[in-house]
Amino acid sequence: MTVVHMVMFKFRPDVSAEHKETFVRELRKLKDLSCVKDHKLLVGGPSISDPIERSKGFEFALLSFHQDRKALEEYQASKEHHRVTSTYLFPFKEDIVRFDFEVRDEDEHMCDFGKAFGLKEAESKT
Repeated sequence: MTVVHMVMFKFRPDVSAEHKETFVRELRKLKDLSCVKDHKLLVGGPSISDPIERSKGFEFALLSFHQDRKALEEYQASKEHHRVTSTYLFPFKEDIVRFDFEVRDEDEHMCDFGKAFGLKEAESKT
């Protein structure tokens, strides 16, 4: 059963744009961890919500997919995750929201993006 991991990040006002860019760049590298299902890890931001107030000051978000709870725990405990969060996030954060959930069996097919969007069928025909 796929587990979806979502995190929203809000930095203190004094944190530079360069630092935030470095954080995002380092965060994206976590997709290479074996505990990230099919390397499906997205980092987005800044928010384009309209009106921007709906973002509540959160500037960036992460969405990652994991095979199960054990894989999510492995991701959280990895030295790479610890390095990114302890170096680029925790000393500079104002707030973080984390939400994890298990995908229902009947929705599992939506976690295979290639299949959900017809990409695998198109690839096999070329």
